[in-house]
Amino acid sequence: MSYFLYSPATSFAVGLDRTPTNPLLRLVDIPAVVAVARKQKDVLVVVDNTFATPYFQRPLDLGADISMSSATKYINGHGDVVMGLTAMNDEALYKRLHFTLYAGGACPSAFDCYLVNRGMKTLHVRMKEHFRNAMAVANHLKTHPRVESVIYPGLPEHPHHELYKRQMKGFSGMVTFKLKGNLENATKFLQTIKVFTLAESLGGFESLVDHPALMTHASVPPEQRKELGIDDTLLRLSVGLEDTKDIIEDLDQALAAAVPDSLL
Repeated sequence: MSYFLYSPATSFAVGLDRTPTNPLLRLVDIPAVVAVARKQKDVLVVVDNTFATPYFQRPLDLGADISMSSATKYINGHGDVVMGLTAMNDEALYKRLHFTLYAGGACPSAFDCYLVNRGMKTLHVRMKEHFRNAMAVANHLKTHPRVESVIYPGLPEHPHHELYKRQMKGFSGMVTFKLKGNLENATKFLQTIKVFTLAESLGGFESLVDHPALMTHASVPPEQRKELGIDDTLLRLSVGLEDTKDIIEDLDQALAAAVPDSLL
């Protein structure tokens, strides 16, 4: 999903890309966006890399000017910090943003910085396990009789899988799927799931499940949600670091309780 902002005060235009997107996990072709931006004057390309993390996707190497992430999520990975970060290769741009940060006073505490630094030391280990568990979940759900569809960039069926192979070397624990039925079935699933915790956050060691239409995207008008493909049966998983067998068994028992045989 791409946005373009213009600030008359700075004469800079900024192209913002979140890739993969939330919650439908669509990919943006970063080099293609960069190629368009470079034909314009004073346009910066900024990529929200929260879902992929720097371990699996490196926007600066693909030509972006700024890569930003919610460090609250995978980079910290322990669910005990609220923080964001930006990375860039341009020293002059860094100094401008650094000055703005300190002038505005939006500075994290020393202890929060310590916690994120701690989390970053295990990022590569955690991301490999998130990827392994998520691939297992996605492959299991795509053939599940009680599941309508599965969205995961690592699956060959994903519409942007070829792009995924070009600009990423793996993916995180984010898996989105639609179960069969309606809101009542989705609600029953959320009430029955045990290993997964119902929460809007993501990227920690524990598995979480989110119902976008009622939670993260509840403020989006229903007609717009429908146009985007965010319906009442869409569920977003943040697959954690638990045992793969436990995760899949929990999904199976919740689906069995939520989706009756009459819908198969």
